[in-house]
Amino acid sequence: MALTGLEIYKQLPKTNCKDCGFPTCLAFAMKMATGQVALEKCPHVTAEAKAALESASRPPIQLVTIGTNENEIKIGNETQLYRHEERFHRPAAVAVRISDTLDEAAIAKRAEAVGRLAFERVGTKIKVNLVAVCNESGDAARFEKAAALSAEKSGLACLLMSATAGNLEKAAAALPAKRPLLYISDPLQAEAAAKVAKDNDCPLAVRADGVEAFAELTPKLGSAGVDQLVLDPGTRDLKSTLEALTLIRRLALKGFRPVGYPAIAFTTAKDLTMQAIEASTFIAKYAAVLVTDAIEPWQMLPVLTTRQDIYIDPQKPVAVEPKLNAIGEVTDSSPVLVTTNFSLSYYSVEGEVEASRMPAYILSVDTEGTSVLTAWASDKFNAETITEAMKKSAVEEKVSHRQLVIPGFVAVLSAGIEDESGWSVQVGPKEASGIPSYLKKQWKVQDTAN
Repeated sequence: MALTGLEIYKQLPKTNCKDCGFPTCLAFAMKMATGQVALEKCPHVTAEAKAALESASRPPIQLVTIGTNENEIKIGNETQLYRHEERFHRPAAVAVRISDTLDEAAIAKRAEAVGRLAFERVGTKIKVNLVAVCNESGDAARFEKAAALSAEKSGLACLLMSATAGNLEKAAAALPAKRPLLYISDPLQAEAAAKVAKDNDCPLAVRADGVEAFAELTPKLGSAGVDQLVLDPGTRDLKSTLEALTLIRRLALKGFRPVGYPAIAFTTAKDLTMQAIEASTFIAKYAAVLVTDAIEPWQMLPVLTTRQDIYIDPQKPVAVEPKLNAIGEVTDSSPVLVTTNFSLSYYSVEGEVEASRMPAYILSVDTEGTSVLTAWASDKFNAETITEAMKKSAVEEKVSHRQLVIPGFVAVLSAGIEDESGWSVQVGPKEASGIPSYLKKQWKVQDTAN
């Protein structure tokens, strides 16, 4: 049972030293009671107090580590139900299934395809994290070979899935020091699988028939020495799984320890589009590990985009560095376009400039990560800030002309910019999608005329 703030306070030094970052020990205790801060933040707590506060210092959702080195993935340790209250911190791990019933060539081909599922979006690389090797054959030797081959060809961490603890042991042995996530689909073999997980220092995913069953199962596994667990509520359709994931999250955040672990979800739709829809739904609420058959890039991109959007800080705009960027093989006659440093605005412009195949400069102005119209309305994108950005970037040294292209939605800034900077202003399209046509048809004409 979680302790109250006053119960925690009684165990603290009560010196109000502020070394934890809070003004008083009581304030720290209240934050700790709600799961918003860990006991380790107090540098002066005694060993006796640590033992007494063990249940309160543990996060409501256990931190679980999968993989090692560059493939290390951390899930869990979340403290919120709604991301507007505080951001979600550890993005869900996305795994693509590979069956060990395939021949070696097919396994290698699929694993390589999984490893290539990576994209760049708004300046960030988003990718699949795991390859999920399924022991559908029931054969330990096939499973072992498939695990080793999938890990090698994908270059990713592994999720090993079997109904038999002995087969999991064989496959885990094929990946020494790789720390795969082991998944036992038969609840009756959970305790045997826990021994395998402990012996191989691996996290363990377990299935139970309903959330209530975890109340009996997870304490047993904890007593067996496995505290890094991932929970599968056993549901497979969209509605039931969504309800189960939400219930697990709610109960965990209320301090019900038997379900205080990250959860795993599986897509089961046969339709290719529905696979992506199910996957995106489970990432939004509240899968920490997602297992899917979706392997086509057009399926995976929206799934990874959903994950990226869900796990960014909703209270902080995503911004790029405000500076002058050269796109393509620019020359001194290349056009200069201006936008804000809101990442979506900037990368929309950059993508369309690249699509036009016309080298250009893009000047991103520091608007504290806000979009063009938002920044203009708040007076952060105006003649003065644009001119200051031009001076700071020394754009006049890069080009021989003195022409600046501004977004069409802020055409009203033209005269002010010309007065402040001495450059002539051309009004570009309102939408970024119009940039290729504008650069090919209008920029050249106006540049030649000048």
